[in-house]
Amino acid sequence: MLDWLYNIVGWILVQIHAGLTFIGLDTDSGWAWGLSIVLLTVLMRLLLVPLFVKQMNTQRKMQDIQPKIAKLRERYKHDKERLQRESMKLYQESGTNPIMGCLPLLLQMPVFFALFSVLRSVAEGNAQYYFTEELVESARAALIFSAPIAAQFNSSSEELAALGSSDPIMAKVIIAIACVIMGTTTFLTMRQSMRRSVSQMPDNPMMQTQKIMMYMAPLFGLFGLMMPVGVLLYWVTSNVWTMGQQHFLYRKQPAPGQEGDKAKGNASSNGSANGSAKGMLSRKKAAESTPEPKEQPKIERKQPKKQPRSKRTGGGSQ
Repeated sequence: MLDWLYNIVGWILVQIHAGLTFIGLDTDSGWAWGLSIVLLTVLMRLLLVPLFVKQMNTQRKMQDIQPKIAKLRERYKHDKERLQRESMKLYQESGTNPIMGCLPLLLQMPVFFALFSVLRSVAEGNAQYYFTEELVESARAALIFSAPIAAQFNSSSEELAALGSSDPIMAKVIIAIACVIMGTTTFLTMRQSMRRSVSQMPDNPMMQTQKIMMYMAPLFGLFGLMMPVGVLLYWVTSNVWTMGQQHFLYRKQPAPGQEGDKAKGNASSNGSANGSAKGMLSRKKAAESTPEPKEQPKIERKQPKKQPRSKRTGGGSQ
């Protein structure tokens, strides 16, 4: 049913690989096929950038209707079903959609499953989805750190050897490490998005679902044990791109509360700096305007001259 999507993903992957080999990379190397998957991921994520920006704008609109949501919570605090119904009605009237927070991830899933099917077909040696027999053999022989690009963790040692791995144990170690990285980066990207969503939409009816998905994210690492190495490479690349993209756009367009805190922080730091500068200037002016104390003249008290006793008594020698 989704063969048309598998053909598109397979064709793009083959064309990218052809371009990399044209500039000098070895056709059968893991570098050529690994970079083909990475560039396929980057191309797909670039196409989703406008949708991600639209998601951020929608979240800002939802932030604006939070006072109305608060009134609904107060009015229907004892009727959760009515509260949810009225909240969804308000979202529809304002032209916002809470599910936009999950939409970019949902749109990535078809590409994910398409790449999974293409690489599984390569591992089975099937020449389809624009892969010729020569390209299938080339991809099967490609190694990424001793792990065949079409191999899975549950592949047997014989299957790994047939795919070109000279050290099956090391290949499984590499796949296990890739699964751990996949689960960790999935959790970090979802937590980064959740923090933004909580600051903007504390009353989002989809919040509980998003929290459950976030805490289940490390389990994606377990699912990775059943994925080909190429799919793990795609997933990790997509997660790293998401973290960088969110960090950049969130700094360019901070949430209303975060924007106010940032402005207050800048104002307080500027105010303290200006205050200290003004204080120093006022003290300097005060020091310059204060006159130096003049030396006061000494006051000399004149004491009456001591008269002889005879003059004081008024008598004399007679």
